[in-house]
Amino acid sequence: MRLLRFGLVAVTCCGALVLSGCPDKPAATPDAGVADAPQVPATPPPTRFSLSYQAPPDAAEPAGSGTAAPTDVIAAAANDAGAANPGTATPADAIAAAATDAGLVDSGTAAMDLGLTDIALAPDDAAIIEPTTLLELRTSRLLKNYRVRLFDEADRAMISDDEVEETEAGLVYRIRLPRPLKSGFKYTLVVDAQTGTAFTDALGRDVDEFRQTLQIAGEKDKPAPPPRRSGKRRR
Repeated sequence: MRLLRFGLVAVTCCGALVLSGCPDKPAATPDAGVADAPQVPATPPPTRFSLSYQAPPDAAEPAGSGTAAPTDVIAAAANDAGAANPGTATPADAIAAAATDAGLVDSGTAAMDLGLTDIALAPDDAAIIEPTTLLELRTSRLLKNYRVRLFDEADRAMISDDEVEETEAGLVYRIRLPRPLKSGFKYTLVVDAQTGTAFTDALGRDVDEFRQTLQIAGEKDKPAPPPRRSGKRRR
């Protein structure tokens, strides 16, 4: 009897286990992965300088033409068209304006046709250029509290008529000289602080002083010999 009762109890427990079933397995948590690190904004490059000058007249080229057109040819054509006064020395920019008015070149391309030649910057050396009356300085960003000066060999600031353009691409600073830089001489273009000891770009960052020496191609003019004394010496 005891064995029968034990068997019935065992059968009853097994049935209860079958009816209740196995406990549910915990649902698998999807792998969220490694969180992406926040992107650090790239540091803008430093403000860069570039320098160019107006090439000699024979480097000019008319719009839409594949052949060189010397400035004197353009000037002569401008004279023939009545756009310039013949027999007078005409600066290159005035020739460009006259040629544009006369329809000899397209508007907006005259400066390009007269030629701007890039200068290979060498802070520790002199860049050789031809005699010119126009220098153009460009920066990759606008500047604040700055000044631009051109010095001769005696560290004297050159007299010039300067033009400044502020664009989204940076600064355009043109130095127009009343007469060409002298052959064989050295000049130094300097960009430094207008006040204090530092100047900045549009982002508020300090900009290092820019200094470039320019060697004008050719030899220096020899000084004229002193005039001879005339007349006999008095006794």
